[in-house]
Amino acid sequence: DLSTDPVEITSAQQAGELFGWGSPLYSIARILFPKTSNGIGGIPVFFYPQEEAGGAAEKILTVTPTGVATKNGTHYLVLSGRDGLDGEKYAIPVLAGDTTADITAKMADAVNNILGAPAIAADTDYEVTLTSKWKGLTANELVVRIDTNDVDLGITYSVDLVQAGSGTPSISSSLETIGNNWVTLVLNSYGTVTDVMDAFEEYNGVPSQNDPTGRYKGIIMKPFIAITGSTAEDPSSITDSRKDNVTIAIAPAPLSEGFGFEAAANMLVLEARCAQTTPHLDVAGKVYPDMPIPADSIIGSMDEYENRDTIVKKGCSTVSLNAGAYKVEDFVTTYHPVGENPPQFRYVRNLMIDFNVRYSYYLLEQIHVVDHVIANDGDPVNATNVIKPKQWKQILNGFASELVTRALIVDAAFMQDSLLVSLSSSNPDRLETSFPYKRSGFVRIASTTATAGFNFGNV
Repeated sequence: DLSTDPVEITSAQQAGELFGWGSPLYSIARILFPKTSNGIGGIPVFFYPQEEAGGAAEKILTVTPTGVATKNGTHYLVLSGRDGLDGEKYAIPVLAGDTTADITAKMADAVNNILGAPAIAADTDYEVTLTSKWKGLTANELVVRIDTNDVDLGITYSVDLVQAGSGTPSISSSLETIGNNWVTLVLNSYGTVTDVMDAFEEYNGVPSQNDPTGRYKGIIMKPFIAITGSTAEDPSSITDSRKDNVTIAIAPAPLSEGFGFEAAANMLVLEARCAQTTPHLDVAGKVYPDMPIPADSIIGSMDEYENRDTIVKKGCSTVSLNAGAYKVEDFVTTYHPVGENPPQFRYVRNLMIDFNVRYSYYLLEQIHVVDHVIANDGDPVNATNVIKPKQWKQILNGFASELVTRALIVDAAFMQDSLLVSLSSSNPDRLETSFPYKRSGFVRIASTTATAGFNFGNV
């Protein structure tokens, strides 16, 4: 039986062997750990498997070819926007005289010969049955069509739905296994299912100066962003109702025939690498490395700036189509409370800055404060493992300068002048520290005013 214990994944092959070739977790892993590029690099990746939902169903489709081939040529099966995987094609080599039985056999071989295909094919003399390799609502995103390159070769095809994929498991037990681990980015492989997004939001909580909840509580303070893929033309109708939460960040791939979890995997690769090596930057302007675009290259409303501006203000990330790939325009959480302008936690990049400040501060705290004796500022002390409020304040003054050097914040003096360190008035074992800081900005809009004048001659 499949274990539901978290497991570290380092390759697509490992994911295929553990969870099944062509399963959602395999498809995610082949994007995170591609054969031809560095992908997510050396960033640790853990999968949290769930048991199949009760009553879940796989998706089943039939493809029926009709006619006798009149000449030689090649047709292609396209499974969820892909005519193949990693250099192998779902090719149907058609020869003059091929009958329906010949074609169905070649179609079945085209699918079954590719280990990572998301479906299994079974053929008869008149049709091919394609069954998703897993049960669940995400299986319903399996889309099948035939690319004839506008040359039918005497063969026509029809695709019919036999059974829709259905069922989504609970993620509650998996969330609890995160425990004290610091997980920064989560890939939500179930998409925009309400119960799943609710569970993520409840567990992760919300930041607040007075009443933080979930993993934003001071005693925990290990929050995450749940990257959630969507192939809808405009997912903002889903995000608009989640305006007070900071957990869900949509990875859009509008009108793609690919799977939503593939869109999430693409965004995860971009964001993880950015947050790991250049957290002062943003994924804006970067392109998805491996996501099928619409067959007609039309992505709908997100193609226009005015529409993207409206969508992002409803808490939904946006992309455009650039040179045959989805290009990130805005990567945001659903956070957009009424009356808060600009929203404090809209951009994922800003939260990554906060997470970096928190973690860097945590490391300093572990070195200089935790399990140390608190001494008065004016007392002469030569013992080890002692911290004075003024010493800690001096360390944090340097910390402010370091954050400015890393371009995470600006105006070190603002943080330094506002820094307060003192012994608690009610608990002699409590050292209290507080400081504000200003995140660095990121150019999303460039505004320029140029004024022209006349060149008059000299009198």
